[in-house]
Amino acid sequence: MRFDSARAAGLTEETVDQVEDGFEQRFGDREAAALKLTDLLITKVVPPDDTLARELKYHFTAAELVELSLGVGLFLGMSKVLITLGLEPKEMPVTVLPTPGA
Repeated sequence: MRFDSARAAGLTEETVDQVEDGFEQRFGDREAAALKLTDLLITKVVPPDDTLARELKYHFTAAELVELSLGVGLFLGMSKVLITLGLEPKEMPVTVLPTPGA
């Protein structure tokens, strides 16, 4: 799923395909910080270390960090529910949705 505001800001499927190991070299500092937080939320589930915490506070407001964290958490939770219920599709087309609140 992609939000239309992300598309309007320049998100392409080619960009999405670059989100893999080593993304820090492919993206700007702000995007890399968001992806590091996403990795932390999905894989380690521990508070960020001091270095990442400083990086996040430099690039994002408190409200942006809440929005980013909750967004990742909601999508992660929904994917786990779908997997548990056996409802995860084998293939899923990209769906572009209006950005909530925009």
